[in-house]
Amino acid sequence: MDKYFYSIGEAAEILGENTSLVRFWTNSFPKLLKPHRNAKGNRLYTADELEILKQLHLLIKGRGMTLEGAAKTIADDRKSVEDRVKALNSLREIRRQLVEVRDAL
Repeated sequence: MDKYFYSIGEAAEILGENTSLVRFWTNSFPKLLKPHRNAKGNRLYTADELEILKQLHLLIKGRGMTLEGAAKTIADDRKSVEDRVKALNSLREIRRQLVEVRDAL
């Protein structure tokens, strides 16, 4: 991650979701997500906040947890969730590279 701030649209694109869901999660988890706002009032997420959004996405969309359950899991065992997100991202990148190789053949 080479940017300091990500717009809500960029965050939604990275997650593969729409901006309204990212906005909803931001409002639902005020202790975890506190995006900065620019002069226009647009939300700007740091790389750390983007990682939290990825963790929430894994727990809520991937594992089917409730909002409360996801918040409790992140609060209780954040390191474990971070490791799972990193592993999934690595596997997705490997798959993308393998598909590229397959298509090149």
